[in-house]
Amino acid sequence: MKLAILSIGKPGRGPEATLAADYAARASASGRALGLGPLDLIDLDPRKPGKAPEAELLLGAADGAHLIACDERGRTYGSRAFADHIAQLRDRGERRLVFAIGGADGLDASVLEAASSTLAFGPQTWPHALARAMLAEQLYRAVTILSGSPYHRD
Repeated sequence: MKLAILSIGKPGRGPEATLAADYAARASASGRALGLGPLDLIDLDPRKPGKAPEAELLLGAADGAHLIACDERGRTYGSRAFADHIAQLRDRGERRLVFAIGGADGLDASVLEAASSTLAFGPQTWPHALARAMLAEQLYRAVTILSGSPYHRD
């Protein structure tokens, strides 16, 4: 199952972008044997401001995929439960799993409605570049949990 993180805006060249790219590369390399990956980081830059143009880009890029919307009001998972959820999606035949991170104003209602589920990193609001890095790390962690690697310790 291919994995992707879709995010609105450009992450720049800061440490968050480097961190996200590093975890995406790790998840891609480790996930192959498990049928997970590659993990692509896809940055979308709308030409017009606002949630509606952002939603159009996100939904277009997620077309045909199992979509999970990142939203502060979403479901929270422990790392093992998150890994199990990903494995269940893979095992039921999903070919592509996409996570959507909105712009500064969050996700448009149309993205939340189109998503199969939502994901939160707790009730706090996180900067988008940091949320992207945290999600990439959790996807790498999920791969290591599913492979039995000692990276994750309970």
